Amino acid sequence: MYLVCGEALFDVFSLQSSRRSGELGFTAIAGGSPFNVAVGLRRLGVDAAFFGGLSSDYLGARLRRVLDEERVDSGFLVTSDAPTTLAMVGLDANGSAHYQFRGEGCADRQVRLEHLPVLDERVRGLHVGSYTLVVTPVADTLMALVERERDQRLISLDPNVRLNPQPDVTLWRRQVEAFAGHAHLIKASEEDLALLYPERDAAAVAREWLNTRCRLVFITHGADGASVHCAHGSWQRAADASLPVRDTVGAGDTFQAAVLACLARLGADTPEGVGRLDRDTVDMILGYAIRAAAVTCSRVGPDLPFEHELSPTP
Repeated sequence: MYLVCGEALFDVFSLQSSRRSGELGFTAIAGGSPFNVAVGLRRLGVDAAFFGGLSSDYLGARLRRVLDEERVDSGFLVTSDAPTTLAMVGLDANGSAHYQFRGEGCADRQVRLEHLPVLDERVRGLHVGSYTLVVTPVADTLMALVERERDQRLISLDPNVRLNPQPDVTLWRRQVEAFAGHAHLIKASEEDLALLYPERDAAAVAREWLNTRCRLVFITHGADGASVHCAHGSWQRAADASLPVRDTVGAGDTFQAAVLACLARLGADTPEGVGRLDRDTVDMILGYAIRAAAVTCSRVGPDLPFEHELSPTP
């Protein structure tokens, strides 16, 4: 089982249904990058639990209901009276999402050191990412967790940089590098790396993350597919163009969930396991994750694929 750590929120989309300029309609979809990864793992047939702050308000109750319906283990949730974060989502002409967050003082940030969970042998890996890496107190809690568990369990990281919750790029860079120092697997987008290291080549950054601990780095390149960097070298696969693109919301989270699901099925979801993968297996994982992300992009919002919708994996 993976313990996915971070935020749960609602993505709020504006509807173009009203003829009056002074009237806006909205639809809200449960989301947050780690929340999506947890749901994506379950849909791909892999056990997952969620460690994060959830509000006791109406929206928090709906998020808990989604976790229950998706069969994500909710035993690690931290409930508070703080409100639920809202992410206002705008889509450009290519379906790419742009976010503004209403989250100061909200429940997903209120996970403190006293909430650190006791883990048993069921938990084989931890996934962390997104703005809970940089907002306190939750960032300090997640750092303490990965520092405590890095030698016993697989640690995966997705920076998923969002400057609206925390606009300090220097802080983002410092925190991402600190978490990367504990990770065995890192997935980042080309956009993430352009924000963190605007003067540097993404592939060079990825290769610098590789060391005796971190054995796999995936970089997603949007319409240009994704690349992988590991002991067997660096290579890129094209995007899956067999499906139409409706929007890209949740595509990176789908990619992450697909990579982790493959590792679980292979029995490689351990610090040692990721280092034993051969080149063909790594390439298979890359292709599977690209296909999974394409399915999500063919639908509206973070509607991640189920196992039966994808080609078989080990």
